[in-house]
Amino acid sequence: PTVLVYHLLSANPCTVSGVSRGKGQDLFLRSFHESLKLIQERKLKVPPIHAVIVGSDMNAQTKFETELRNFVSQNNMQGRVHFVNKTLTVAPYLASIDVLVQNSQARGECFGRITIEAMAFQLPVLGTAAGGTMEIVVNGTTGLLHPAGKEGVIPISNNIVKLATNVEKRLTMGKRGYERVKERFLEHHMSERIAKVLKEILLHKAKRHSES
Repeated sequence: PTVLVYHLLSANPCTVSGVSRGKGQDLFLRSFHESLKLIQERKLKVPPIHAVIVGSDMNAQTKFETELRNFVSQNNMQGRVHFVNKTLTVAPYLASIDVLVQNSQARGECFGRITIEAMAFQLPVLGTAAGGTMEIVVNGTTGLLHPAGKEGVIPISNNIVKLATNVEKRLTMGKRGYERVKERFLEHHMSERIAKVLKEILLHKAKRHSES
C-alpha cells in the first residue's frame, strides 16, 4: 500500500485549474521533499508516499509550473510526484487518497470548498492557519494546521510524516472531519447562516430608516 498526499493547484466551485504561487504548490513540494528526507534519515518503516497534484495544464505550462516540475526533477522525485491535468471531477481522487494538503498562502482561502469535500470523504486535512480554513479545520482533531509562508515548510513535512506513520490517527481525524461536515457544513446549515446574516442586515436597515 502507498500513502497518497493530495494537493490541488487551484480550485473554484466549478473546476480545478491553473497554478499560482498563492496556492503554495512550490512550498508544498519543498515540504514533501523534506518529509521524504525525514523518513530516510530516521529509517522509518512506512509505505511509499506519493504526492498527487491536480490542476495542471499539460497544453499550456506556465513558467511557475515549469519551476515546479524542474524542482521535482532536480530532487529525483519523478516517481513520487504526479501532476494530473485540470478536471471537473475530483471525487475519484478524493476517494483514493489518504491526506489533503490545502496550502493557500497570504490570507488563505476565504471558504475552502475542497477542504469540506475532503472531510466529507473522511480525509484529514493539512491546512494553512489562515482565512476560512481555521474555521473549517479543527487543529489536532480533524487535521493539522501550519503557518503560511516559508515558516510552514518544516511543519508540513513533520505533519506529513506524522500522518504517514500513524494510520489510526489518519482514520480518526478523517472520521471526526466527516462528523464536523454533517454537523456544520451541509446545505441546510449554510442556508440557515446566510438567512441569519441577511435578516440582521435587513433589521439594521429598518432600524436606521425608522430613526431617520
